[in-house]
Amino acid sequence: MKYDIIVIGGGIVGLASALQLTENHPEIRLLLLEKESKLAQHQTGNNSGVIHSGIYYKPNSLKARNCIYGYNLLLEFCQKHDVPFDICGKIIVATSQEELPALNRIFERGQQNQLEGIRKITAEEMREYEPHVAGIEGIHVPQTGIVDYRKVAEKYAELLRKREVEIRTNEKVIQLKTSNRQAEVITENETFTSKLVVNCAGLYSDKMAQFTQPELNVKIIPFRGEYYKLHKDKEYLVKNLIYPVPDANFPFLGVHFTRMARGGVEAGPNAVFAFKREGYSKTDFNFAEFSEAITWRGFQKVALKYWKTGLGEYYRSFSKSAFTKALQKLIPEIQQDDLVMGGAGIRAQACDHEGGLIDDFLILEDEASVHVCNAPSPAATSSLAIGETIGQKMAQRLENL
Repeated sequence: MKYDIIVIGGGIVGLASALQLTENHPEIRLLLLEKESKLAQHQTGNNSGVIHSGIYYKPNSLKARNCIYGYNLLLEFCQKHDVPFDICGKIIVATSQEELPALNRIFERGQQNQLEGIRKITAEEMREYEPHVAGIEGIHVPQTGIVDYRKVAEKYAELLRKREVEIRTNEKVIQLKTSNRQAEVITENETFTSKLVVNCAGLYSDKMAQFTQPELNVKIIPFRGEYYKLHKDKEYLVKNLIYPVPDANFPFLGVHFTRMARGGVEAGPNAVFAFKREGYSKTDFNFAEFSEAITWRGFQKVALKYWKTGLGEYYRSFSKSAFTKALQKLIPEIQQDDLVMGGAGIRAQACDHEGGLIDDFLILEDEASVHVCNAPSPAATSSLAIGETIGQKMAQRLENL
């Protein structure tokens, strides 16, 4: 059977793209391919479950626009389809005078992004929200919430199946060929043909894109984020979400505390270079993927620029006491014995040849395909907005074929 569109990748962005494609064009013959035996097994299934407000992102960037619009779409979707969520709010905490300029810049971005209700708070006001927090000044962000994105993805898939979209798991794509009027998607099992292709392959999105754009100027560099969990009897120390002031030059938010939609409180993550794209444990290693990353000129420049920060992240990865010390900046009462090892996730971070860690969503197009080549956080919050953008691009192309 020939399809109109094939979506590669069964994470939340791929599912949302398929959903938005079929929302306004139910006649489209659509196939979604996922290499794992289940959907949403990587970035979607291993993230912290935060519904992001959009406070951090550069005004008018793709992240800012899609996060804020996608936030509203996500809440409407969850309400309509009975997916549990909680808009609990969060605080961003400055623990030293040196952090105040960066805190002020974040607040200004929130105002520029038209977030209503955000406000600067004093140390005393912070403790009204989080009685055990330490800091000199902060920001209260009422829009932030929590949700289980695996449940969101499951609901997306359920609706797609009701719309007779074909979802096939255990279909690892090994080749993609496109021409003017046709695309061939070749998996380990068979070959599928379509008019257009959408690449939402996450950690392997650059590999898919290179099939149609051999001179691609970005490469996915995997960063593992490791979490601890608070012992049940210590969960009272965190009411909702507590974040530090992030390093403005590093695209990670720093170790923080998150009350989880599925129960418990997570502490973390750190951000360490992973030696395998799906390397969830410290011992996971893939020689080919490791070699490819460290020989990429862009990554070499990143390593030279951030080597001190990187060493600190690795130190925290192997030292529970160092990880605890970082958390104690926010909650001094936390002790090593209060933490139990949690899970880990992998962030697919695009890096260009000049050494830039891409700080925005990156969507590339060619004659028969659209490639989502950088969609880290807040992509889950933004999934329906990203999907709508892709859906509009694909529908327009189908009309012109």
